[in-house]
Amino acid sequence: MDLVLEAADQHLLTPYVYPAGWPEHEPCRQLLSLFVITNLGALTLYLLFGTLSYYFIFDHELKKHPQFLENQVRREITYALRSLPWISVPTVALFFAEVRGYSKLYDNIEDSPYGWLGVFLSMLSFLFFTDMGIYWIHRGLHHKLFYKRFHKPHHLWKIATPFASHAFHPVDGFMQSLPYHIYPFLFPLHKVTYLGLYIFVNVWTISIHDGDYRVPRLLQHVINGSAHHTDHHLYFDYNYGQYFTLWDKIGGSYKSPTAFEGKGPHDYLRKLREK
Repeated sequence: MDLVLEAADQHLLTPYVYPAGWPEHEPCRQLLSLFVITNLGALTLYLLFGTLSYYFIFDHELKKHPQFLENQVRREITYALRSLPWISVPTVALFFAEVRGYSKLYDNIEDSPYGWLGVFLSMLSFLFFTDMGIYWIHRGLHHKLFYKRFHKPHHLWKIATPFASHAFHPVDGFMQSLPYHIYPFLFPLHKVTYLGLYIFVNVWTISIHDGDYRVPRLLQHVINGSAHHTDHHLYFDYNYGQYFTLWDKIGGSYKSPTAFEGKGPHDYLRKLREK
């Protein structure tokens, strides 16, 4: 995040926003800047990619499903916009720790002990580490002690749209993002790679709510896609994973998507039309 902060300071904040006597490395200024940047970035990613997915990928026929709520899209967006600023508060604290040099993020490829191979391996490691972390956090949020208070709001959307992707209770949203933020404090990661992965995970989160169930046949039971996550919203106790089905299979919570068996939401709508 320090790359984004440095760019913002250089091109906008220092010359046009902050008083000349307020140093760029002053902690209060960094915290304020990170809060604004984090919220603007989250809103941009959510609204830009959510809108593109909603209009160009999401099948609007799904809005005819009896479990699609009245004014659902507006309610999803409203809930997300109210939650994101609260989610950003602890997120900014972790970004601040990164900016102050407490993480293992590095600037140059030469700083990786394995060069470009190390960058590639760190990307794979990031995906598998965060997939594992999110699985157990997500599954924990389904426990009766936490579900009703924190995770149930996200399950209002049985037939989700891309805008449901960030419509979480703030505690729920931050907890499920925590593995992304913990990783660079535990393992070396290139700063640009981290920014790219951060964008990717937000786009992926949108994609598993987009109602497009197409996955290459060989990967249908490997990749946790929209079909898997749709069944999670419908049946609750299955498919907690984020990218892969690995931990669901290990944890006994894997369910073959109903959409792959001719019993998904689209099939339900087709049968309604045939009656």
